[in-house]
Amino acid sequence: MNATVTVTLALAVGTYAFRLVGPVLHGRVTVPPRVQELASAGAVVILVALLATGTLTESGRFAGWARPAGVLVGAVLAWRRAPFAAVVLAAAATTALLRLAGTG
Repeated sequence: MNATVTVTLALAVGTYAFRLVGPVLHGRVTVPPRVQELASAGAVVILVALLATGTLTESGRFAGWARPAGVLVGAVLAWRRAPFAAVVLAAAATTALLRLAGTG
């Protein structure tokens, strides 16, 4: 067995083990409220960091103003509870129009 197959199998087993731990330990381990709050805040921070890097960078450089503007339009519409299709179309249209106008 080569190294790629071994690593893939190890990751698959580890992923399955992590998914199994939750249901198996549910009710047996009590997590303090402070730890739950920190875990929740940590998840939000990771999602915001992912959003920021995906929005603002491309190939290690600034992606231009069109993409952040499109994401901002989509975020505002999502916050105002617009239908998902409208959010996606408005964000894409904003980005496309700004790129067409040369904003990049």
